[in-house]
Amino acid sequence: MQKRINRLLEGQADKKERKKTLQELRLKLLRSQLALSEAAETPVVIMVTGQVGSGRGETVNLLNKWLENRGMETHAFGPPSDEERARPPMWRYWLSLPPAGRIGIYVNGWYGEAVIDRVQGRIGEHVLATRIEETREFEKTLAAEGALILKFWYRISHDRQAERLHELESDPVNRWRVNELSWLRHEQFDAIDETARRVVEATDSAWAPWHVLEGGHPERQTLQTAAIILDRMQDRLKGRREEVESARTPPKRRPVPQPQTLQGLDLTRSMDKAEYKEELTHWQDRLSQLVRDPVFRRDYAVVAVFEGHDAAGKGGSIHRVTAALDARHYRVISVAAPTDEERAQPWIWRFWRQLPPHGRMTIFDRSWYGRVLVERVEGFAEKTDWQRAYAEINHFEQTLLKSNIILAKFWLAIDADEQLARFQARSETPWKEHKLTDEDWRNRERWDDYQAAINDMLRYTDTTAAPWNVVEANDKRYARVKVIKRLCAAIEGAMESGG
Repeated sequence: MQKRINRLLEGQADKKERKKTLQELRLKLLRSQLALSEAAETPVVIMVTGQVGSGRGETVNLLNKWLENRGMETHAFGPPSDEERARPPMWRYWLSLPPAGRIGIYVNGWYGEAVIDRVQGRIGEHVLATRIEETREFEKTLAAEGALILKFWYRISHDRQAERLHELESDPVNRWRVNELSWLRHEQFDAIDETARRVVEATDSAWAPWHVLEGGHPERQTLQTAAIILDRMQDRLKGRREEVESARTPPKRRPVPQPQTLQGLDLTRSMDKAEYKEELTHWQDRLSQLVRDPVFRRDYAVVAVFEGHDAAGKGGSIHRVTAALDARHYRVISVAAPTDEERAQPWIWRFWRQLPPHGRMTIFDRSWYGRVLVERVEGFAEKTDWQRAYAEINHFEQTLLKSNIILAKFWLAIDADEQLARFQARSETPWKEHKLTDEDWRNRERWDDYQAAINDMLRYTDTTAAPWNVVEANDKRYARVKVIKRLCAAIEGAMESGG
């Protein structure tokens, strides 16, 4: 097949051979797509980018014609909307990802935005470097979760770009493709080319390599693109997953400096009823003031993460937080086992989709830390997956912080005796007995395994930028006040420091 494609590209094929080769390429491409769809294990991400006039549109149009449209979606992003600007830059791309078995084609995608933002001066070199790092981590996570990533950069010369723009302008069918912005990009050719070359070089990886093709000749580059896509799809159908394995390898884990541990916690800390009422009222009032502050409403959001031992009082603490808030401005996400829709995506996708815009708060009753807790202990995640998750979590949280999302993480700690007492109380209280499940008792039998996982979680994710608030929770009153007090401190600290 490749030999016939080469003959066609070199102009050696006659009309009959050309037709036969194109038909065979199209059929094999379609059959590979359908086979991947039926297996429902591999999402395919195709990035098509390059300079104006390089033939991106023609290539994408032919792929849409040859492939089964019901199994794919094409994305061409414009400037971010107000909703998108209120969240991390990668948010809209995470939400657009194809699930396992489907294809997502991206025209320029996250690359075009970064390059043009730099050329236009909307971002500096430091921000561009951050975008590059975020892109590498994004693609590595996708690949580690099984995605097949194909990236195409269509290279074109300045002279050929001018010829293409004139050709399109003189064609009644295609003249709509050229406008003032097209010619502005032509004037910016050198700056775009230099920036794009650096970005391509920095984001070329074993798990998401670039295919740099000669652009400006739509038919030729489309054939080359289709042939590469076919080859990579067939490799995946044959079980070749080298790029997945390269991405799945966990990075070397480095403990954070002086992490907190569960050892040595003073779980006897308590608060009497009178002090509790006074303190709770004070800190709820303070929290209400902070989230109604015009600066917070305009520039900040909050993600509050509640983790802890079973029956540690997460729900009660969350209720005391939300009592101070306007119900229109917060959401509580109770995290359970992933749905079928969520299983078809990278594991952290379901948390990206819940991120709040500025002025809002999202509270997670359990969170992405399940990856290194219950999924680790119960064997729901492979060892390489949960070991890799520490770095993925730290990167995710850094991304939130860079976008003015205030992150407050709470671990509610109780001892085994207090947990047993609460389990027994739940079993004897009609309106609480539904909270006690067989799974709670099974988890209790693995107390030591969970303690080891918790301490590892603190060791690798209790970072300076996103520290854990370990809350002594044997006494519910003490724990509830400490949670709200620490949440207020996190919001105040972020607003005072300007980020």
